[in-house]
Amino acid sequence: MSTASAPVEIGRVALTVNDIEAVARFYETALGLRRLSSDGSAVLMGAGDRVLLELRGDRAARRASPREAGLFHTAFLLPSRAALGAWVRHAAETRVPVQGASDHLVSEAIYLADPEGNGIEIYADRPRLAWHDADGRLKMATEPLDLPDLAGAAIAPWAGAPEGTVVGHVHLQVGRVDAAEEFWTGMAGMQVMAHYPGAAFLSSGGYHHHIGANIWNSRNAGPRDLPATGLAELELLATPEEYAAITARAGSAAPSDPWGTPIRLTRKAA
Repeated sequence: MSTASAPVEIGRVALTVNDIEAVARFYETALGLRRLSSDGSAVLMGAGDRVLLELRGDRAARRASPREAGLFHTAFLLPSRAALGAWVRHAAETRVPVQGASDHLVSEAIYLADPEGNGIEIYADRPRLAWHDADGRLKMATEPLDLPDLAGAAIAPWAGAPEGTVVGHVHLQVGRVDAAEEFWTGMAGMQVMAHYPGAAFLSSGGYHHHIGANIWNSRNAGPRDLPATGLAELELLATPEEYAAITARAGSAAPSDPWGTPIRLTRKAA
């Protein structure tokens, strides 16, 4: 269920927020992330001892428009369907403000947003053997999610994001899908796995997607006007071989995407 076998996977997502305490409390109570460290200006949050989210407080940062390039959602991948079912029950009991839910065939997903509008997906993957059709093509769709059946998969009460939770993918708002594809295939060596109208999904190592890129709200958006709230940095974890290849192509371990979002490249442990 993890993406750890991929040569490149998502590490942590960094967000700039105006009210760091309110946003951190939301991720604690709604998603069950733990505060791993805090120094007043930044909070690191995660599951087990793995950092998944970095909140950077900046009360003066301009509030980003939903029409700009940047973050569509951060997708937190739970290690089992039972864990997602437990979270569904938790969300219902505590009235977490859910915005939507979908069966994507490769995964089951619920959508929400934090108090400053940063999109969130919480999901669990279906077994990889069920991801492809008879011709070997990835089967992805957006269909209604059977929430009662999913809730019934819970085998224990929700006790916070379990160890093994990772950021499975990050979905970006971009100005042009073709430019995003060129960047992620060229810089990160990812493969295009699927297209939706106005969106592309790319991955490393055969995962259904590590990066989504869409123009649904941000068609023709120009470079980001930073500093602003929202996505501050996206970390990629790469094997030593991929790290060397990517830094050679990018000329740096800290490139930016075509809209100015910083990418931080980190070597995976050998």
